[in-house]
Amino acid sequence: MADYLDNTNKKMKLALQLVSGYGGEFQSWRLADSNERAYTDIDFYVEMAKTAEQGKIHTLFIADTPSFGGAGGGTDISTRTPAFPLETMVMLSAVAYATQKIGLVATYSTTYNLPYNLARQLKTLDTLSGGRVGWNAVTTGTRETAYNFGNKPLPDTATRYEMAHEMVEAVQTLWGTFGEHAYIADKQTGQFADMSQIKPANYTGKHYQVKGALPIPATPQGQPPVFQAGPSPEGIELAGRFASGVYANPFSIDEARAYRNVIKQSAIQHGRNADDINMFSGFMFTIGDTYEEALARRMQLIDFMSDDEFYGQIRYLSAMIGVNLHGLDVNEPLPKSLQNQATPHPHDPRSPRAVELIKQGMPPKEALANGVINYHPVVVGTAKDVADFMENWFKAGATDGFSLVPDSQKGVQDFVEKVVPILQERGIYHTDYEGSTLREHLGVPYQYGLIESTN
Repeated sequence: MADYLDNTNKKMKLALQLVSGYGGEFQSWRLADSNERAYTDIDFYVEMAKTAEQGKIHTLFIADTPSFGGAGGGTDISTRTPAFPLETMVMLSAVAYATQKIGLVATYSTTYNLPYNLARQLKTLDTLSGGRVGWNAVTTGTRETAYNFGNKPLPDTATRYEMAHEMVEAVQTLWGTFGEHAYIADKQTGQFADMSQIKPANYTGKHYQVKGALPIPATPQGQPPVFQAGPSPEGIELAGRFASGVYANPFSIDEARAYRNVIKQSAIQHGRNADDINMFSGFMFTIGDTYEEALARRMQLIDFMSDDEFYGQIRYLSAMIGVNLHGLDVNEPLPKSLQNQATPHPHDPRSPRAVELIKQGMPPKEALANGVINYHPVVVGTAKDVADFMENWFKAGATDGFSLVPDSQKGVQDFVEKVVPILQERGIYHTDYEGSTLREHLGVPYQYGLIESTN
């Protein structure tokens, strides 16, 4: 692997997902220490953001989609919390006024927005926050979203990514139309703005066209950095051209290193530096003073499930390990003969860990509690266990940092109070913010307007 994967003398970067105000486990709202009304309690959401800022976490990250979404993207929230928060821009506006340093990354679709509206909203929030906003540009490929924006069919993948390139081009062009030094506001001369530095966008693409200038001056970071979250070849191309941050979902160090290499190479191919793009690996955790305490918390979350939901997970685990668990006592280790039969599913990257735990004699229910079917790697244990996992990945060059998904609201405070000091003592996490803007936090260059790729 290339030298740019060497994290010696580097410090990891962290993003925090607050999901819909509850945490990454959609039954966590029922825990005794959870605020069950967090979905609409903006003050509570802001307090969690302030706690994250106390831990010097680089940025908040809000995943979102412009359609009704429950746990795992479904629409049934009869017992499980939504996967997405209230409207992203409004939520982050409240957070911006209550915080000073932490970044604010909002997800907005490149398929179901118009460049002028989006450019205006994001740059206004960047102005309001003093230069702390980022844009997670996603293509949005669900029929439910397409139905919300009229009767047109969902564009195919190639078209959606063609639209994504145009959307980012148009938005960044608009961001640069109000010259960096055009804002004068001189009472003595009477000049408010230098019109010679304010130019129309005149952007004409196949899918998006926009003419006028955007009447918003540069922010302290110039304009918001772009983030990206798609692992497809098209997504990697988009990231290499535009992104300062990439949200990734690898399940092993080897897989993470390979993907990190690919996105860094994509940046280089577009005439950028490898360090201009940061990979954030998704990571979930439950922290206790002992493994047993953390496990008990995870077991409680499983016990909140309906029988249908729990046995659906058992069926899923059966397929992952190639052993039919139906009729077995899921609270006991599998018989040795069945442990020996367990084989990872070739198309599920989570399967090797599931098989490993089963062959170690872990009962199926405990394996589920350890997150073997979760959508990110999961650590259940002490603060040291969490810090060890993060250090191992970081020092192996598997990632630039992590997108943290705590199990519950309590997990935010647990991470800040218990894990952050360990990471700082080990010298792999900063003790203060590098500056006041998101670009400074990320260590990426100032940018204003569209920078053309050299590819």
